[in-house]
Amino acid sequence: MQLFAFGINHRTAPLAVRERVAFGPELLPSALRDAVAQAGAREAAIVSTCNRTELYCATAEPRRLVSWLASYHRLKEPWLEPHLYELPREAAVKHVFRVASGLDSMVLGEAQILGQIKQAVRSAAAAGTMGLLLNRLFQQTFSVAKEVRSHTDIGAASVSLAAAAVRLAERIYPSIAGQKALFVGAGEMIELCATHFGAHSPRAITFANRTPERARELASRFGGSIQALSDLPEIIAGYDIVVSSTASPLPIIGKGLIERALRARRHRPMLIIDLAVPRDVEAEVADLDDVFLYTVDDLGRVVQEGKGQRQAAVREAEAIIDAGVDDFMQWIATREAVPTIRELRDQAERVRRNEIDRALRRLRRGEAAEPVLEALSQALTNKLIHPPTHALNHATEQDREPLARMIERVYQLRSRE
Repeated sequence: MQLFAFGINHRTAPLAVRERVAFGPELLPSALRDAVAQAGAREAAIVSTCNRTELYCATAEPRRLVSWLASYHRLKEPWLEPHLYELPREAAVKHVFRVASGLDSMVLGEAQILGQIKQAVRSAAAAGTMGLLLNRLFQQTFSVAKEVRSHTDIGAASVSLAAAAVRLAERIYPSIAGQKALFVGAGEMIELCATHFGAHSPRAITFANRTPERARELASRFGGSIQALSDLPEIIAGYDIVVSSTASPLPIIGKGLIERALRARRHRPMLIIDLAVPRDVEAEVADLDDVFLYTVDDLGRVVQEGKGQRQAAVREAEAIIDAGVDDFMQWIATREAVPTIRELRDQAERVRRNEIDRALRRLRRGEAAEPVLEALSQALTNKLIHPPTHALNHATEQDREPLARMIERVYQLRSRE
């Protein structure tokens, strides 16, 4: 079994591709178990966010898992293949360390991804698809990410997607304070956006969610109101800013709905920010006049501002990550040597038992102890040094010198002149 990671992200695939391979929270447990049962993975964890879908596995057949991902989402593998990256062993370790540390994010230095990885690990543990290798990998991932956060300024001057959404709103409206804002969904991203917009005191804040409990909690915190998600067609025309981020597999805001809303608004402009993957808003809405529709990829271009300030911190973070990768690969090498060590000990134990049994038989026959012990020690010595001496005597001229050096090292012999 080897460590293997693969997937797509905002660098390799556009939003239209990423939303086709996203895993909603309700799909993760069954998908993880299916990857183990159907694709030959011994261990598996899936990280699925608006910017990436990645699988981390312990497997002997990596290509089966790549085929499984396409098949699971009912996609043709050749269609998906150009967007995929495949990362075996050390490359997989370095990648997950960089992701968790915020170095591979659309928002350089953002901290939200670390929580998303932790949730992915909890989901895999609940599904029963975590094992020794992935447990160790992710525990070291969290340790490296913490060290990066503690010893570098990677998060300094970071502009979040939520802050970028506010920037866009300020470019469209003279003042956010004069606008009414509707937040569709009630997850972490909506909470972040509500925090940033709430700081500008919009005229009204409303939360629409499928289940009212979480919406009520956010409304209480931000001094807003709640609406049922099913009421969206009746209420959306009353809002100037709409921010949507749900886990719906299909769009919940269509072109026809927005056309009716614009007529009701007498074509006053609307800002719609769709942070969901898969998208909550039909792409055709962008074709309408008086609508400013931005997706998560559009906001990604805004957050690149200020990136240069954090480049020095990136170099420091990379050094920490490289050291962490070396530590983890050393642990893997140690684990891979365990079967050989076990077999070596077993073989030595068999030799010891055989010689002890032979010595005990001689003692029971009444032989003197001293010659029996002498013969025992000679036999053990001869049998234990026979394999390396035999290997040296039968080595080719090309192999003899490196083999001799290795034996010197293993047996801690004094170096030859």
